[in-house]
Amino acid sequence: MAPSNSEREAREAKQRLRNYQARQSVHASQVSRRRRDNLLAVIALLVVIVLAVLAQLFYFSGGPGMPAPTPSTSATPEPTATPTTTPSATGNTGDVPPTTVAQGRDWTGTLTLNSIPLAITLDGVAAPQAVSSFISLVQAGFYTNLTCHRLTTEGIFVLQCGDPNGDGTGGPGYSYGPVENAPAGGVYPAGTLAMARQGDAAYSQGSQFFIVYADSTIPADTAGGYTVLGQVTSGLDQLQSGVIAAGVASGTQTPNVPTTITSVTVQ
Repeated sequence: MAPSNSEREAREAKQRLRNYQARQSVHASQVSRRRRDNLLAVIALLVVIVLAVLAQLFYFSGGPGMPAPTPSTSATPEPTATPTTTPSATGNTGDVPPTTVAQGRDWTGTLTLNSIPLAITLDGVAAPQAVSSFISLVQAGFYTNLTCHRLTTEGIFVLQCGDPNGDGTGGPGYSYGPVENAPAGGVYPAGTLAMARQGDAAYSQGSQFFIVYADSTIPADTAGGYTVLGQVTSGLDQLQSGVIAAGVASGTQTPNVPTTITSVTVQ
């Protein structure tokens, strides 16, 4: 006996329902898979971003060419230098000029920054190694056209110069010590001309020096204080108005007025 129309329609309806349910199941599975894939893609992207950020933090906070960590300006900054040579803990490194260059006497000269002449004196008796190095570099023309890359305006008040790299990482290819003629109590009066170095490293002095433009107290570390090789005897007022007064670029210690060593003479 042939099925009635109603039975046939019922079977067809059931088949359509099964087909619909199958399609819905497939669709739901596809949606779930897309959501899972999208979630995995977002997680992978976040991992890549985090790794990239961590890599940048590692490189820029402790990677190649960075100076040794120093206190922030709110915690008494220090005049620091990271020589291109690796300094020894106990002796000179590289071809350091002999102390006899200073001749055991006082020297006079002119340090010109942006055409501002600063009259200077060098104490070859109290700081024979630092003065001998400075004189040798001057006579070789090393300092001409180098920049003053660092200006501190809080805690201590110095203008730091003499780095051939212009960023605090350069030097003359040698490093020397020990600290000479450091002032008692860490008090550096305005006009002091002193050598920069790494923290806790007496034999890391090179070519970088700093000019104290206002009285500053710089605490000694395990290496002592900072070698005072001389004094600025005139021109500090012009330096104040021509460079210091303009301050630094926001968030940096870079002088707003680009400052170059025009020339240095000693006699």
